[in-house]
Amino acid sequence: QVQLVESGGGLVQAGGSLRLSCAASGLTFSSHTIAWFRQAPGKEREFVARISWTEVSTYYADSVKGRFTISRNNAKNTAYLQMNSLKPEDTAVYYCGAPSRPYYYTSANDKYDYWGQGTQVTVSS
Repeated sequence: QVQLVESGGGLVQAGGSLRLSCAASGLTFSSHTIAWFRQAPGKEREFVARISWTEVSTYYADSVKGRFTISRNNAKNTAYLQMNSLKPEDTAVYYCGAPSRPYYYTSANDKYDYWGQGTQVTVSS
């Protein structure tokens, strides 16, 4: 059974930083793309960042480019999202996800089959 567990969310002032973690079990972590998505109240879930299984390739939404960094440690089966220069509009529940298909590099929400429970990030102005 695949499990993704996010942690690291919280309340932070605008301009601050947070580091989210996504711990995976039940899949061959080093064979799967990992992505972060977020969902704000009343909005649809949106793509934030993705990283390939080899850690070489990353891709970001324009709204977070230059402020967020995605990374992973395949030896620890864990992915991370370092968020700097946070803005109130970054407030959302953040989810990590993985496609069930290995070696599949995509940002499409509907291609992700495994999801964590989410972690709340709140940025105050």
